[in-house]
Amino acid sequence: MSTVDQDTAPPPPANALKGAALIKDEVSRLPDAPGVYRMIGENEEVLYVGKAKSLKKRVVQYAQGRFHTNRIAHMVDATRSMEFVTTRTEADALLLEINLIKSLKPRFNVLLRDDKSFPEIMIRRDHDAPQLRKHRGAHTIKGDYFGPFASAGAVNRTLNTLQKAFLLRSCSDSVYETRSRPCMLHQIKRCAAPCTGLIGKDDYQALVDQAEAFLRGKSRAVMALIAQQMEAAAEDLEFERAARLRDRIRALAAVAQESQINPETVEEADVVALHVEGGQACVQVFFFRAGQNWGNRAYFPRVTGNAEEEDETASEEQRILTAFLGQFYDDKPIPRLILTNLEPADRDLLAEAFCLKSGRKVEIATPRRGEKADLVGHALTNAKEALGRKMAEGSAQTKLLAGVCEAFGLEAPPERIEVYDNSHIQGTNAVGGMIVAGPEGFMKGQYRKFNIRSTELTPGDDYGMMKEVLRRRFARLVKEEEEGDSSARPDLVLVDGGKGQLDAALEVMADLGVDDIAIVGVAKGPDRDAGLERFFLPDKTPFMLEPKSPVLYYLQRLRDEAHRFAIGAHRTRRSMDLKKNPLDEIEGVGPGRKKALLHAFGSAKGVARAGVEDLMKVDGVSQPLAERIHAFFRKG
Repeated sequence: MSTVDQDTAPPPPANALKGAALIKDEVSRLPDAPGVYRMIGENEEVLYVGKAKSLKKRVVQYAQGRFHTNRIAHMVDATRSMEFVTTRTEADALLLEINLIKSLKPRFNVLLRDDKSFPEIMIRRDHDAPQLRKHRGAHTIKGDYFGPFASAGAVNRTLNTLQKAFLLRSCSDSVYETRSRPCMLHQIKRCAAPCTGLIGKDDYQALVDQAEAFLRGKSRAVMALIAQQMEAAAEDLEFERAARLRDRIRALAAVAQESQINPETVEEADVVALHVEGGQACVQVFFFRAGQNWGNRAYFPRVTGNAEEEDETASEEQRILTAFLGQFYDDKPIPRLILTNLEPADRDLLAEAFCLKSGRKVEIATPRRGEKADLVGHALTNAKEALGRKMAEGSAQTKLLAGVCEAFGLEAPPERIEVYDNSHIQGTNAVGGMIVAGPEGFMKGQYRKFNIRSTELTPGDDYGMMKEVLRRRFARLVKEEEEGDSSARPDLVLVDGGKGQLDAALEVMADLGVDDIAIVGVAKGPDRDAGLERFFLPDKTPFMLEPKSPVLYYLQRLRDEAHRFAIGAHRTRRSMDLKKNPLDEIEGVGPGRKKALLHAFGSAKGVARAGVEDLMKVDGVSQPLAERIHAFFRKG
C-alpha cells in the first residue's frame, strides 16, 4: 500500500468537500491570528458569522465533531464554503463581526430585528439665532445633540415644554428669514421672536445657553438663576415679567418630574435587562441622560440559535446579551456607562470595542446593590412583563390564524398573509399598497407601495390597477424563486374588493403560473358597514362570518391597515406633486441655484417674469443659464 505525503498532495476540489471535512481542510491554511469567519451554505447563503482571538484555534473546534447542540451540528453539515478576514486585534474582529451580522442577517446568529435610529433634541449652531428641533440620523449639522429618547412622542413632549421654558425658535430658516411680524408661537409664549428683533442677540443667546445647560443636567442651577431673575423683577414691580419667569420655572419643573424614575447617582447611562423564557427573549433598555429618564423601549431579538461556543463558561443568556449589545450600539451613540442585569460574555472585550468606537472610556457594569441595582431591577421587571404580553399576544395570534385557516379552507394556518388595496382620486396619483402580516403581527418592514405606471389604464380602473400591482409583485416572486429564494412567498392573499377584483387577481396568477396561493376577495358591506363584509373564493359561493367573530375582527384589521397604508402612500405622492416647482425641470438649476432664484424673486412666477439681465444678477446664474431659464418659461 503506497502512502501520499500530506504536504505535497493537492487539496481536493472545493465542491467535493462539505461540512466538517471542508472546515478541517480550511483549518490547515488558517493563521493563528484574530479575525472573522463566515460559514456559507447552499446558494451562497451566509449561515453564521463569528469572531475569534485565533482563527485557527476557533474554527478547528467545528471540525472535531463535538457540539453542545444539534443546531450547531446542523449548521456544520450545511456548510459548503467558508470566508475569512484577519484583523489587527480581537476588538477589531468584534466590531467587524457586528457589522457583518447586521448586514448579512445569518440565520444561526442572534439577530436584533429592530434597529431604527433614535430621535434626539438638537440645538443648531449654524445660525445667528440657534434653533431648537427634533433630529434623527447622523450628526451632520453643526450643533449640540441631546439624546437618545425612547420615542418621537417623548421628544415632542420634551420639546413642547422646553419651548415654554426657554422660548427658542423651532421654525425653519426659510420661515425665519421671511417673517415681518411675530408668529403664533410668540403669541402663546413659546418663542422669543428673534426673527423680528423683539429680543436682542445677546439676550437670545443667554436663553440658548440656559437650554444647553439644562439639557446637560444642570437643571437646578438654571432654575435657581431664573428664580433670582423672577424675584428681581418682582422687586422692581415688573409683575408681568415675573409671571413669565414663574411660568418658565414651572415648565422646567415639569420636565424634571415627568419621568417616574430620575436617579440621583446616574448622570448618563443606559440600563439594559434581558429576560429569556419559552425560547423567546426580551431586552428592556432605559435611557438616562442629564440625570433624567428619557424613556425606555423593549426589543425582542431572534434567538433561534446562537452558534458561539468559544467561551464554555458563559451561559446562553450572557451570549444573547453580548450579541444584542454589539448590534444595538453599532449605529447608536454609546453612553459612558452601561448597566446590565447579567454580565455579558466577553465583557472586557466588548467594553474595549466600544471605547474604540466612541473614542472615550465606556464602562459595562452589573450592579448588585444600591440605586443602580434598583434601576436594573426595574428594567428587568419591565422586560418580564413585556415578554409576557408578547407571548400572550402570540398565543392569541395563533388562534386567529387557525381561525383564518378554517374560514377559508386552507391546508394549514398561514405564516404570511399579504393584503392589497389601491388609492387614487379620479385616477390621479394612483398607488397600490401591500401590507404583510404573520404569527408575530404586522410585518411593517415587508410593506410595499406600487406607483401605478401604465399609461393605457382608464383613469379610475381599479381592476387594471390591481392587475398591475399583482403582476409586478408576483413576477418578482417568480424570479426570486428561480434564484432559490422562497422566503417571501405568501400563504394567503387578500384583495380589497368583490368578485371583480378576485377575477382580476386570478387572471394575473394564471398568466404567471402561480396557482398554489390561496386568494380571497374581501367586499365591504352595504354602505361600507363594518361587520357585513362578504368573502369571495374561487368557485365558491360568497359567504359572511359571524358578526362578532374574532376572525372577522382580525380580517377587518388587516383590510383597514392595507387601506391606511395605501391612502398614506397616495397622499405622499400627491403632496410631492403639489410641491413640484417648474425650476426643477430646468437643466443646470440645482438646489443651490433654485434657492437663490426663489430668494431673489420670491416665487417661480417671479422668476418667470424676470428678464435675462435680472436673472444674471443672481449668484451662480451665468448668461447661458439665464437665457435657458428665460426661454423655458416662454416655450409655449
